[in-house]
Amino acid sequence: MLTISQFAATAGVTVRTIRHYHHVGLLPEPERDASGYRRYSAQAAVDLIRIRTLADAGVPLARIDALLHAQPTEFAAAITDIDAELQRKIDQLTDYRSRIAELASGERLVLPPEVVAILDRMRSLGVSELRVRLERDSWILMQALDPHVMPQRIRDKNANFDDPETTRLYLACDQSVDWDPHDPRVDRLIDDMDAWEIKHERDSSQPGYLKLVVSRISEASPAWQRILDALAHRAQRRRTAVPDS
Repeated sequence: MLTISQFAATAGVTVRTIRHYHHVGLLPEPERDASGYRRYSAQAAVDLIRIRTLADAGVPLARIDALLHAQPTEFAAAITDIDAELQRKIDQLTDYRSRIAELASGERLVLPPEVVAILDRMRSLGVSELRVRLERDSWILMQALDPHVMPQRIRDKNANFDDPETTRLYLACDQSVDWDPHDPRVDRLIDDMDAWEIKHERDSSQPGYLKLVVSRISEASPAWQRILDALAHRAQRRRTAVPDS
């Protein structure tokens, strides 16, 4: 016969855990012996090990009680179900580990080579790593939520960097990250970028899924926030302007 401390040691649990099992009715509490101690039998130790094993597998205590009193066939069927659920969780965790490994391994594992080449081209042009990361995030979102536009966006981005004026504006915007938002250079940059968008028949509106990236750009730099706001305001005015009759 075992004392409660010895009993707890058989399954690697605490005395407090055993008392909790007693409280919820999962494990019968033995009567005290003549010395005033509660003594546990070998069968109780086997039951405790079964309870601990099922609990560690994630089986709710209420279900464990039913399993302990189930017929052998019912118990076997329940264990099969529990094993299948554990396998599902293992597969899910394996998938999570794979995704985390991809994220930790950098952009080359989560983006196509054509996009990685664009990011490398940006670095070779002297674009800051902050801007490259924001660009990378926008491509990751696009690939996940709007993949059919990827080929055209890749062509457009390469064409932009082939154009000296577009590249100049991109680099100027990147360099403005630390400018005061009311620096006169910001006003000139807004004018230049607005003129570029008019020339190329574009406006500053963004696909819905890129709002998150735009918000990150705004958070990164007050100057960038002012540039984005000003371009969006001017584009909105052009869209709502009434032509002269």
